[in-house]
Amino acid sequence: MIKKRKRNRILPCMMLLISLAGFCFFYLIPFLLSFSYSVMDNPVSGKFCGMLNYKALFQNVYFLRGIKNTAWFMAVSIPLNVVLSLCAAIVVRKMKAHSNYFSLVFLIPLAIPSATSAFFWENFFGLHGTLNRFLWIFRVEDIDWLESSYGMAVMVIIFIWKNVGYNMALFISGLGSIPEEYYECADVEGAGRLWKFRNITYVYLTPITFLVLIMTFVNSFKVFKEIYIMTGEYPPDSLYVLQHYMNNMFLSLNYSKLVSATYILTIVIVLFVVCIFRAERKLSEDLHY
Repeated sequence: MIKKRKRNRILPCMMLLISLAGFCFFYLIPFLLSFSYSVMDNPVSGKFCGMLNYKALFQNVYFLRGIKNTAWFMAVSIPLNVVLSLCAAIVVRKMKAHSNYFSLVFLIPLAIPSATSAFFWENFFGLHGTLNRFLWIFRVEDIDWLESSYGMAVMVIIFIWKNVGYNMALFISGLGSIPEEYYECADVEGAGRLWKFRNITYVYLTPITFLVLIMTFVNSFKVFKEIYIMTGEYPPDSLYVLQHYMNNMFLSLNYSKLVSATYILTIVIVLFVVCIFRAERKLSEDLHY
């Protein structure tokens, strides 16, 4: 019996060690070793140049444009995605009939390949697309939405359409874990909807909300795939994101700039995640207090 228990403990540890070794060998170690490229003027036979590559990045117009557009996209799409996902989850939970079919509508985009969805949206927002045909009824001139200043707003719509279903499913699981007795007691005390949401729903959904926030932040970088499929390597200025710059540096074999940009992006991601975890811990302590 004791040997069996030891075996049951050793096996999971071995599986974790194998996974950890694979992560370190294929990801962590190469990532750390590549730092040397960012402090050399040439990755092949270059000389040590210190932080000149990082300084050059912040003097590069395309890098700054990529950061600006990426930050704008995240600042708009992430809060909208979280709020709309929560609203959709609450609506589904309140529905007494056909809630499964309503949820399926939001989950369908997750099963559609990126190339297919990009083709659909390109035909919808294109110069001769469906949207312009509809607007022509009201005598509105044709607009090439992807090539105009509205391009990033279009990508926000596509991103929300693609990800709101996944986040909604997470919120539904969180709503399902809230005891109904709390709402019943609040109804007996005459509490309103806003009070119940602030003091019951919001409190219990705090961990899920921060998880959704992190997942949405990570998924926001994947919008590059749709932009690349629809506009290619050199999109309009309004759609030029940070991944475009990094991709072009890779194609031009400028690994010093590529690695430097990667480390800057990594620092930003780590800082964001750390801030989220600290905010969650502080908020949880305040709510329990």
